[in-house]
Amino acid sequence: MPRTSEGQITMEKTPSYFVTKEAPRRIYNMSRDTKLIVVVRNPVTRAISDYTQTLSKSPGLPGFQALAFKNLSTGLIDTSWSALRIGIYAKHLEHWLRYFPVSSFLFVSGERLVSDPAREVGRVQDFLGLRRLVTDKHFYFNQTKGFPCLKKPEGGGGRPRCLGKSKGRPHPKIDPQVIQRLQDFYRPFNLKFYQMTGQDFGWD
Repeated sequence: MPRTSEGQITMEKTPSYFVTKEAPRRIYNMSRDTKLIVVVRNPVTRAISDYTQTLSKSPGLPGFQALAFKNLSTGLIDTSWSALRIGIYAKHLEHWLRYFPVSSFLFVSGERLVSDPAREVGRVQDFLGLRRLVTDKHFYFNQTKGFPCLKKPEGGGGRPRCLGKSKGRPHPKIDPQVIQRLQDFYRPFNLKFYQMTGQDFGWD
C-alpha cells in the first residue's frame, strides 16, 4: 500500500482478497483500522457470470452443468470448482471475523448496485465518513450494457464512464433445474451469511 497522509483515503481493490485465507491476517497486521467493503451478489448468478467470463477466454470449456456437478443424477455439487466455491460467502467471512469485527465491513448488494446505484454508493460514502457528493444525478442506465453508467460532474465534459467490454455479457442458457439445485445448495449458506452480516440480500 502507498504511504497515506492525514486526511487521505487509500483504496485497493482485489476481489480475490475475500476468498484468500492469508489475506485477513496480512491486512490486520498492516492496519487493524482498515475499512473493508465487500460487494456480493446472488451466488448462483455470480457462478454463471464467472463461467461466462472464463468461457469467453477458453471457448472449449465444458458446459456449465458438467463443471457444476460431480454427479448429475444424484445432484452432487462440485464445490472444488472455484466458480461455485467463491459464492459460499459465509465460509469466507468466518476467516475475516477472526481478525476484524463485523463493524469493519460494509456489504454492498451487487443487485442494488445495478437497480439503485446512488443508494449503494451513498452507503459507501457514509461508511467511509465522506460527504455524499455522488448522488442519483450522476447515474444513468445504459440499456445496451444492462448496467448504470457514471456521468461526469457538471462542467467536467467528457464521455460517461461505463463498465468495460467484459461486463454485461449475455449469459448462456442454463437448465432451470440446475439453477434450482444450486439455489437449494446455497440457501443454508446464504441464510448464515444474512445472520452474520445482519443483512438480508433477498437471494431466495
